[in-house]
Amino acid sequence: MAMSCLVLILSGICESVWAIAFDRSEGFSKIVPTVVFAVGLVASMGGLAYAMKHIPLGTSYAIWVGIGASITAAYGMISGEEPLSPLRILLICGLIACVAGLKIVG
Repeated sequence: MAMSCLVLILSGICESVWAIAFDRSEGFSKIVPTVVFAVGLVASMGGLAYAMKHIPLGTSYAIWVGIGASITAAYGMISGEEPLSPLRILLICGLIACVAGLKIVG
């Protein structure tokens, strides 16, 4: 079970990698971001599939999406592409707390 949790966390990180690379690929017209997108996507989906063998569907999917969405939103704020505000930070922290809570009770 611990291995599945670790793989799920890494898969969530890979989700943010492919999402950011997808944005950077400009419609798959740039080769390096396109390759990063493809590798990140395969790693992310493969890890999610592995984790779902041991973690229930709803819980694993929520954790995977929550990690990816949190990292991607944080990246957007750090890079200056999205507005940075205390409320946005609070909401992202709330998302992380909810995802962690799902794992704790599930």
